[in-house]
Amino acid sequence: MPSTDTYDRSQFRLATQSLMKTLVTGAAGFIGMTLSLRLLERGDEVVGLDNLNDYYSVQLKMDRLARLQAHQRFRFVKLDVADREGMARLFAEGGFERVIHLAAQAGVRYSLVNPLAYADSNLIGFVNILEGCRHAKVPQLTYASSSSVYGGNTRMPFSEHDSVDHPVSLYAATKKANELMAHTYSHLYGLPTTGLRFFTVYGPWGRPDMALFLFTKAILEGRPIDVFNHGRMQRDFTYIDDIVEGVIRVSDKPAAPDPDYRPDTPDPATSNVPYRIFNIGNHQPVPLMDYIGALERALGRTAQKNFLPMQDGDVPATYADVDALNAWVGFHPATSIDDGIARFVDWYRAYHGV
Repeated sequence: MPSTDTYDRSQFRLATQSLMKTLVTGAAGFIGMTLSLRLLERGDEVVGLDNLNDYYSVQLKMDRLARLQAHQRFRFVKLDVADREGMARLFAEGGFERVIHLAAQAGVRYSLVNPLAYADSNLIGFVNILEGCRHAKVPQLTYASSSSVYGGNTRMPFSEHDSVDHPVSLYAATKKANELMAHTYSHLYGLPTTGLRFFTVYGPWGRPDMALFLFTKAILEGRPIDVFNHGRMQRDFTYIDDIVEGVIRVSDKPAAPDPDYRPDTPDPATSNVPYRIFNIGNHQPVPLMDYIGALERALGRTAQKNFLPMQDGDVPATYADVDALNAWVGFHPATSIDDGIARFVDWYRAYHGV
């Protein structure tokens, strides 16, 4: 049973207990699918948007989507968030009470190869989301930012109250831009916006370009795994169920102006308008070699390791300070690395018939 069952989810349902209509962008993605399923399970109506691009396996996205389409209260819309007219029509007809925006061109390393994809999806697409929420008067926009915004910061743990003006990848820069754009709309139009800086999400149905998927595939095929920075890396690995619970709790509690905000000493995480930024992570950074060790135990095999230098755009460590999110919605991630990786391996073996 998922560890997040310890949450009192009923605390964050609407007082009317009415069915909530939520737009989830990136619904065929890893987080998007899991989030949509949780919303459907609690009785909400979900409109799931995705462009089903081929950045990674379209079949995996279709298989995720099939799980959602088994629910009567789910409707799928194939649309690119960069499509201005299409997005305007969607919002005009949608009647959304919440928007959870997860669609984006992901990946730090891919941004070195195809930077224009990030401009289209992460910048133009986000403007279309903001415009849609503004004109439809959506009561709350929750959107995905990233731990990558911390860039060259070395003070640990990463805090939302610190400056994040030194990104080391275009992907990170677009996510920082999203936060700034959201604040503008919160200021100009009173749109409640909450940005969540995700820290290395993993678990069943995860992305094939992420380390856990790549490592598992290579180990089972008897190939060596690439271990960057010679293994001297730390990540705040966060299990998907913990992430999804946090996202839903935030979406259920619209952003509000911070009564303690002072413009003479501005706090980057809050404002005197309905705008919030939170880290969402496990608050327990794990050395990469320990992470690999947990995977080896779950697979019952020892990995052949190909130690390599640090890659451009990467950082040696991430570590989330989640005190603010805990204070806001009672966020308490509780899934251990061993449990989370074991669940991923069980899914991987079943999905791929290994």
